[in-house]
Amino acid sequence: MPPHTNRRPGPKLLRQGLRLEYATLGWNVVGTAVILAAAISAGSVALAGFGLDSLIEIFASIVVVRQLKRVNQSRERTALRCIAVAFYLLAIYVACQSTYVLQAGVRPGTSAAGMAWLSATVIAMLLLAWGKRTTGRQLDNPVLQTEARVTLIDAWLAASVLLGVGLNAAFGWWWADPAAGLIIVY
Repeated sequence: MPPHTNRRPGPKLLRQGLRLEYATLGWNVVGTAVILAAAISAGSVALAGFGLDSLIEIFASIVVVRQLKRVNQSRERTALRCIAVAFYLLAIYVACQSTYVLQAGVRPGTSAAGMAWLSATVIAMLLLAWGKRTTGRQLDNPVLQTEARVTLIDAWLAASVLLGVGLNAAFGWWWADPAAGLIIVY
């Protein structure tokens, strides 16, 4: 007899999924403050866009936590749509802001704190994405699996923003900062 496919997931796996989301929440709450302060200090569109991305990550994690706590298949589609709409709005904002900064020739400063946080974020998000993907598959939970992809994208965004901010800091290539912001749009 085949295994029952509509089994409720084990409490241990659900707790693991929740711990991963709480870790993501904590990282992004602290990161939002660090990155937005660095963005304001340096006048960096890329850092500001990444800070707003962190706010959306917080929202996405809250959606996933709610979905995991109320394992209910009917809520999955709504949860996924909420996350998608938030990222779409971020893309519009960053595209407009980056285009303006490039056209106006605004020259951002540098931020050692921003670069340090972005470096740590790349590593943290890669590890969290791996954990969420593994746990999401074990739970057969598409929302957690999608959030794992969002977290992986966050790692790549941190790396691209780090590259743009780093090029500006190392070589004075001011345009690399808003160009990195446009990578967030993609």
